[in-house]
Amino acid sequence: MSDLGVRRTAEQVLALAPDDASRRAGSKLGAAGPWSETGAGAEGAPGAVWGLCKGSGSKPYQTVVDTAGPAYKCSCPSRKFPCKHALGLLLLLASDGDGFAAAQEPPAWAQEWLAARRKRAERSTEGDAGAGAARTADPEAARRRADRRAARITSGVSELERRLADLVRGGLAGADQAGGTSRSEPAGGYGPWEETAARMVDAQAPGLAGRARELGLIPSSGAGWPARLLEESALLHLLNRAWLGVDGLPEQLATTVRTRVGLPSGPEGEQIRDTWSVLAQYDTSDGKLTTRRIWLHGRTSRRWALVLGFGVAGRAPEPALPVGLAVDARIAPHAGAGQLRAAWGEQFGAPEAMGSPPAGGTVAAAAEAYGTALLSDPWLDTWPVVLSDVVPLPPGERAGWRLADAAGGAALPLTARAVDRPGLWKLVALAGGRPLTVFGECGHRGFEPLGAWSAEAAGMVALT
Repeated sequence: MSDLGVRRTAEQVLALAPDDASRRAGSKLGAAGPWSETGAGAEGAPGAVWGLCKGSGSKPYQTVVDTAGPAYKCSCPSRKFPCKHALGLLLLLASDGDGFAAAQEPPAWAQEWLAARRKRAERSTEGDAGAGAARTADPEAARRRADRRAARITSGVSELERRLADLVRGGLAGADQAGGTSRSEPAGGYGPWEETAARMVDAQAPGLAGRARELGLIPSSGAGWPARLLEESALLHLLNRAWLGVDGLPEQLATTVRTRVGLPSGPEGEQIRDTWSVLAQYDTSDGKLTTRRIWLHGRTSRRWALVLGFGVAGRAPEPALPVGLAVDARIAPHAGAGQLRAAWGEQFGAPEAMGSPPAGGTVAAAAEAYGTALLSDPWLDTWPVVLSDVVPLPPGERAGWRLADAAGGAALPLTARAVDRPGLWKLVALAGGRPLTVFGECGHRGFEPLGAWSAEAAGMVALT
């Protein structure tokens, strides 16, 4: 290990790119040609790398990256974050780290930014305690705002219940691919449910809006859609009823209901410091907002944690953590029954090697773990699990792609999204017909592999 800690692989670096165009442009800058005065890992700036990149102008761009974050600074005019120069610098480090001079101190232009980052981090730490007090400075006003929003949500829930009743009364067969919720409604794409989702946004219930929008997509999701539509409608009805009686629920379950409806939830209780293995990181987008999901597992605490990040178009969500490595850091768990969400907190030092994968189990144990989690949160889509000694099985006459216990017995079907992604073929190639260990999300739609270990490969192989 160098003073830079464990270097990111090229795949891990490219996972930081905000879009495909940045990924392609950054790859072209991952060679030594345009770079000069590259340096890294000074005692006063551990984890920092920097360099000058020749562009079209007379003055080279000044690029510096704090790999512990990671965080980036570049003098180029790009509004993307990280820019292609930061990606190229990290790719160069991944392929030729020995070419980086281990300077005692960064150049002045890099040192200035690194010092400013340290000061901001110190102010943020000092301000956390004061922020809590500021938020509760006027509890009566906060209570009135909360009451007004709760009343709007209740109105929206009542309207959504009427919409679901109309759906059942008209018959599911009418909710065909044209998007109508009953035979009496005209075709119009997904308009009816989009309109309902918009009404839920007006009611300040974004969680309900998202679920209403998903209902409109089910009739075009292939064979068996009526059963899926009924299942999702039943879960939405359950959530509506839970909201209408939320004051009588146990506090943990009530918090979960409020979160599922769309009310914000913040960290609660003590922060947990551990060495967190970064098992997966992937983004999903609705066209306006990109959501990043990062799965962590504590080396000492054995806890699972899910860190979410959000970014608007053109900007990658934060944080960006190194998949396949481990980070000494604090996280702050959110409240709620069975919730795994946590906020990423203070980080200590550079990432290090992950080591052995978390303890795994059988397919039956994975299904049981998901079922147990549903007892606390019936609206839970997936649960993180590690499967040991499983093999991928290709589609048969009556089943699609599956992961099965190598010793025989149970198998988990893969989700439609997993089958469509290139990660499936990476998994098949990694296995080569032999058992392997797989991390992924287990849910009612099947299993989605996100990372894998085999006896022949060094470290974890990301499948996202």
